[in-house]
Amino acid sequence: MIGYSLRRLVSALLLTVAVTFATFLLIFSDGTAIARATLGETATQEAVDDKAVQLGLDQPVLLQYWNWVQGVLHGSLGTSYFTGESVTSMLLTRLPVTLSLTVIVILLTAVISALVGTLAAVRGGWLDRALQLLAVGGAAVPAFIVAIFLVLTVAVQWKLLPATGYVSLAEDPTAWVRSLTLPVLAILVGSVGGAAQQFRGAVSEVFQQDFVRTLRSRGIGELPIIARHVLRSAAAPGLTILGLQTIGMLGGVVLIEQVFALPGIGDLAVEMTLRSDIPVVMGCVVFTVLVVVTVNYIADVLGAWLNPKVRLA
Repeated sequence: MIGYSLRRLVSALLLTVAVTFATFLLIFSDGTAIARATLGETATQEAVDDKAVQLGLDQPVLLQYWNWVQGVLHGSLGTSYFTGESVTSMLLTRLPVTLSLTVIVILLTAVISALVGTLAAVRGGWLDRALQLLAVGGAAVPAFIVAIFLVLTVAVQWKLLPATGYVSLAEDPTAWVRSLTLPVLAILVGSVGGAAQQFRGAVSEVFQQDFVRTLRSRGIGELPIIARHVLRSAAAPGLTILGLQTIGMLGGVVLIEQVFALPGIGDLAVEMTLRSDIPVVMGCVVFTVLVVVTVNYIADVLGAWLNPKVRLA
C-alpha cells in the first residue's frame, strides 16, 4: 500500500509540473503582448519594450518558467502587475471562500451519490427512474441557471437565505452556513445526479458477480453483503468518477462565485483575466491544478485501500 501511494504521489507531482509548464508556455509565450496589455493599446512601442524588460518578459520562456518554479518552491507566486501585491497573499485571502465551497460540495456529493446510487441499484423502480431524470436534468441545466433560480425563489421571493455575500466561519458559524447554502445547492444539482448514476452502475455490476451469489447462498443477509462487500468493491469506480467530477465542479465554482458575489479565487481569476494580470491568473491556475490533483490522488489511494484488486491492477 505504501509503495502504491508513493507511485501515485510521484505521478501526481509529474502531472502538476506538466500542466503548469504547458500553461506557463501558453500564457507567457508572447511577452510583448503581455506588456502591451498591461500598459494599454495606446502605449508606444518603446514603452512596451521597456515594460517587457522591467517584468522580465524579454527572457526566454524556459528561463522565465525556471525562475517562476524557484519562486514557487520558496512560497512565492510572483507579484501582481497592477497592484504590486504578492500573488500568494492575494490567493490566501480568497482561499477560505473557495476552499469552503469546494470541500463541502465534494463531501456532500460523495455521501449523497453513494447513498442514492446504492438505493437505486438495490430498490430500482421509481427511485432508479428519478435518479436517471436527475442525472439528465443536472447535466442539461448549467449551474448558473440553477443559481439564478435559487436566488429569485429562495432569497428574493421567500427571503429564507441571503442572495449574495460571504461571512467567514470564524466570524459567525451560522451566517457562514447560510451564506454557502445556496451556492452549494446550485452546484450539487449538477454533480450529484451524474455521480450517483455512475455509482449505481458500479453497484449493479458488483451485484452480478459470483461472490455475491455465493454469499447469498450461505444465508448472509442483504444488508451485511452490501455494507461489507458490495460497497467496498464499488468504491473504486465511484471514487474515480468523483475525482473526474471535481474538474467540472471547479468550473462551476467560478460561475457560482460570480452569481453570489463570493470573494473567492474564481472571482479573482475572472477579474484579473479581464485586466491581463498574468501572475495572478497563473496563481489561480496553480491552485486549480493542485485541487484537482489532490482530490484524484486521495480518490486513487482510498480506492486502492478499499479494493486491493486496484493495487494489483
